[in-house]
Amino acid sequence: MATFSIEDSAENKQEIAFSTGAPLKNNDRLLLLDSIRGIALLGILLMNIPFFAASELQSFNLAIMNEFSGPNYYTWWVVNGLFEGTMRGLFSILFGAGCLLLIFRLERNNKGLMPADIYYRRLLWLLAFGLFNAFVLLWPGDILYPYALCGMLIFPFRNLSVKQLFLVFGVVLAITIFRENKPLFDRKEMFAKGREAEQLEKKKTKLTDEQKKHLEEWQGFVKKASIESIRKESAKLNKDIQTGSYSKIFSIYKELNIKLETTGFYLINIWDILLLMFLGMILFKTGYLTGESSIRLYVIMALVGYGIGLILNYMSLRYAVDIKFDRIKYTDTWYFNYYEIRRLFHTMGHLSLLLVMYRSGVFNWLFSIMAPVGQMAFTNYLMQSIICGTLFYGYGFALFGKLERFQYYEVMAIIWIFQVIFSNIWLRYFHFGPFEWVWRSLTYGRKQIFLKKETQATALA
Repeated sequence: MATFSIEDSAENKQEIAFSTGAPLKNNDRLLLLDSIRGIALLGILLMNIPFFAASELQSFNLAIMNEFSGPNYYTWWVVNGLFEGTMRGLFSILFGAGCLLLIFRLERNNKGLMPADIYYRRLLWLLAFGLFNAFVLLWPGDILYPYALCGMLIFPFRNLSVKQLFLVFGVVLAITIFRENKPLFDRKEMFAKGREAEQLEKKKTKLTDEQKKHLEEWQGFVKKASIESIRKESAKLNKDIQTGSYSKIFSIYKELNIKLETTGFYLINIWDILLLMFLGMILFKTGYLTGESSIRLYVIMALVGYGIGLILNYMSLRYAVDIKFDRIKYTDTWYFNYYEIRRLFHTMGHLSLLLVMYRSGVFNWLFSIMAPVGQMAFTNYLMQSIICGTLFYGYGFALFGKLERFQYYEVMAIIWIFQVIFSNIWLRYFHFGPFEWVWRSLTYGRKQIFLKKETQATALA
């Protein structure tokens, strides 16, 4: 079982490593966390590739391309039914735990403000890389920027007890549920007022300025929500990205990225991310995340997580298919959004299953292969943006909107295989992935040792 420890005889050497940003020894890494991070990183591409490959509008909506049968239909069910939201959930849990682990290491080996200084510098550079991913690599689904901001917010909570963290987690969960349901009930109210104004207009009743506004909002929503309008918008976006130059694609995604990283973040995403980060801190402090709980608990949590998560997910997906993804009908007939509740249980199901696999010892080969992918998660994540941008965008091979849904995942499988092989080979010769090395050098303000043979030469000297 993986444990985190620093031998007293090596304490001085470790203190130098922490304060200079030098590579940590293998026996000081939580390889289990690296392995799960690697699995989550590949899983994120599983959910992201529909957005890389075609219009964001058709990523979830089967009605746009009339995909209600055949391989595309079943692919949609497998991907969304088994994984939607959970890979990002795993990544958020691991990010929260990773921040806690980093802070503990820094505070153990540094005095005064140094731990906070290093921690916040690290996150500020992560934020900058997030902006690079969004506005240079042109990926509107970037998570580095919001993760950096949320990572800054969790620092003051590092020394809370597990009980206190559970209380914070509960508050954030309540806010999250409120935030995801408020838009639904706002739309219901808008529908009611708009329909009332529409009926008054039909009766030739003179409308007030407020009623005219309600009518305009209602009619605008109806027009935009029609399948014909959505198909037209989706087809235009497919063509623009497929044939667009870099500058044109930048202009298309610029406004979307600005929205996602401002109002989109502060109204919705911040709570979504913080919720799982706090859970990661709880699971790390209790030892659950590091494989120290009983295998019986892991099995129970896997069954509970899947039992609740999969059922709730099937209910919502089945309903979306049955109403043909009609937003008006959905607003009229759906009364409670439980996405975050479902995602929470579903993610815990995945995490607990992985921990059962780890504790069994049968899958050591899998965790061994995936650990380098997780150790290079930063590089691999940005590499996914580079590879997919080159494959799908107009300035590259221009496959955007050309492939069938099931074909996205054939491309994804090739990228997975490449990243697993690349990560395992790379870390035989280097301490860090290339982007990790740049990140650490910027954080510590000095060039880090990169090649492993450099460390060996230094040790011999």
